[in-house]
Amino acid sequence: MYGIALDLGTSGFRAQLIDLDTKDVLKTAITMRHPLPGGNVMDHLDFSIQVGPDISHEIMMDTVKKIIERLDVDPADIRRIAICGNPIQLSIFQNIEIRDLAYAGKNKQKKLGVENVVRDARVFDASEIFDGVIPLPNCEIIVPPAIKHEIGADALAMMIKTDFYEQEKPSLVTDYGTNAEMALKVGEKIITGSAAAGPAIEGQGISCGMLASPGAISDVNPEGDYWRITILDEDMSPRKAHLIDPATGDIKEASDLIVKGITGTGVIATISVALDTGLIEKLPNLPNGKIILADGVEIYDRDIEEAGKAIGAIRAAHLTLLVEAGLAYEDLDYMYMSGATGAYIDADKARILGSCPNFSKSIVQFGNTSISLARELVFDVGRLEDVKEVANKIKADHLMMAESQTFSNFYVCELSYWTQGMPIETYNQMLEMYGLPTLPEPYKDPVIEKRVIKDIDEVGKEGLEVVRNLGIVIEEEAPDCILCRKCEEECPEDAIIALEEGGKKYVHYDSEKCLGTSCHRCVAICPVDAIHYIDIDIKTI
Repeated sequence: MYGIALDLGTSGFRAQLIDLDTKDVLKTAITMRHPLPGGNVMDHLDFSIQVGPDISHEIMMDTVKKIIERLDVDPADIRRIAICGNPIQLSIFQNIEIRDLAYAGKNKQKKLGVENVVRDARVFDASEIFDGVIPLPNCEIIVPPAIKHEIGADALAMMIKTDFYEQEKPSLVTDYGTNAEMALKVGEKIITGSAAAGPAIEGQGISCGMLASPGAISDVNPEGDYWRITILDEDMSPRKAHLIDPATGDIKEASDLIVKGITGTGVIATISVALDTGLIEKLPNLPNGKIILADGVEIYDRDIEEAGKAIGAIRAAHLTLLVEAGLAYEDLDYMYMSGATGAYIDADKARILGSCPNFSKSIVQFGNTSISLARELVFDVGRLEDVKEVANKIKADHLMMAESQTFSNFYVCELSYWTQGMPIETYNQMLEMYGLPTLPEPYKDPVIEKRVIKDIDEVGKEGLEVVRNLGIVIEEEAPDCILCRKCEEECPEDAIIALEEGGKKYVHYDSEKCLGTSCHRCVAICPVDAIHYIDIDIKTI
């Protein structure tokens, strides 16, 4: 008898196989990217609206099927699958209404006939959505509730699986990811929000960037004139690796660990150490335009900008929540950090850059709370009632950053700081001009507690498997294509191929690599208007 805990993250999926008798985690499988085109949750939503939710559902279900197959058990023995994710991911997974998530205006929603869409907790037979995909004859699906259209099961998980929900002192919690869900608790009141940080916070959109997985650089630390690199091993645990001169790339002390790329936390650490050691004199400029961390793993000026935009969005959202709640910065007692960044980041480095408030008196670090909650629901479906009770209590205040002038003003300052090298003194002057409180002095010697040493606290006795190359191709017939290859040359991700098969011309998009509707460079560059990214089919290879 098995159960599966599944986290539908915006940057990738994570699943754990669980023995229902012993409650042991047996195996963990993860994908390196999300199967839907795009780098953030709004890209996934836009793609689904444009091409049709059925296609997005098909892509997602094919990915989940591949993950289940990698767990290597008889599907008939799977009794329960509990799923966490944000409302968009869970809606696409269940193939239910998504248009209300795309249009915030009530008049538009009324015109579409999608008013008052309810996303309550559900327990239903797996055949409702897995029929024809993979046989799960004895399985039920458990889906936790959503609170608001931006705040779903993943946000509930970060509140429940940390001490945040029980905390009596002013506290802030953030699940660091592309959508950076967060909540502020002041007394009994909880204000939720999210920041569209983008994929850089999880290492994507960065040269040599990758999600937290074996072979990824997760931290760097200075040792004299050189830097000690920390790499995740096969068990997802951080291990000290080689010693390198970041300016020249000369290895001063070798390691047996193989470097494959760098995580978002590794990028944050790199920027922090470069600033602290004087390697960066003015953001975002690097000496000779790059920092070398390993053979083939280099950080460039543009990476600093991309990471800075993500960090800036998170800090702007944190400050906005505090200001809108009428709370002074210095009144913040606790900061809870969850997600891969929460697990692997050096909190002191995050404080230097602002992704973690440097004025909080205490910082508590957690890992993947989303999969932890899913695992708990697999163990005990009755726990869903407790989750529903928490959700009902929180359904009060939600702050839409996209509609907040306060957030806009903060983010303008952040962009100037990260992309133009604006001094912090000028930053504060701009805040005064906007009528906003200036940044306080950092709190000295905060209490930092790291509750985990890795993102997924237990991968199981069979270990971790990375599911690479999902083999999902989006196919569009393009009869007017002249096979000039300009679309292939223009694609920043090498995701598109123009080809001729059986006398017909097509373009194939690699679903994992494609940046989706937020890019469309292939559509724009086509000299004969042969591709449109609308009337498409799905193929698996």
